[in-house]
Amino acid sequence: MKMGTEEITVIKNNHRGKETWRYDGKVITRSDRGLLVEAYFNRSDLEFNGILLKQGDRFLEFYPYGRWFNIFEVHDRDTGELKAWYCNVTRPVNTLDGQIAYDDLALDLLVFPDGKQLALDFDEFKELGLDPEEESAALSGLEELKVIFTHPGRLNVCEML
Repeated sequence: MKMGTEEITVIKNNHRGKETWRYDGKVITRSDRGLLVEAYFNRSDLEFNGILLKQGDRFLEFYPYGRWFNIFEVHDRDTGELKAWYCNVTRPVNTLDGQIAYDDLALDLLVFPDGKQLALDFDEFKELGLDPEEESAALSGLEELKVIFTHPGRLNVCEML
């Protein structure tokens, strides 16, 4: 496992591979399982499903290789307190020359510190018109996330590598 603070650019694409958001982060850990990136929320404060995402909130972002999701552990910018885990269902991540890119497939899982899970944007996901194999892989990714978060009190994204 390689540890350090390598600079990286994170690129979020839509399901067609078109860039929708870009931001900078630092690779905290890199292993044969994936990357752990530290980044800070770079948008204005936003109320989101009962959570206030604040500009400057710390995100620990786990990008597993070959999996159909990523996991963002969200910490309050002022207190460091865990707010939630935000999980994107995506195509497997791509890394190249200081960049990491993923194709977001609309479907998300929000997990609160008390273990409550909230699947989001299922209608939007269905409207993407993915081929049956991709749709099945994405839904399997969501189910895998639900299992991972069966015991969120014991979850630490740093330990997933």
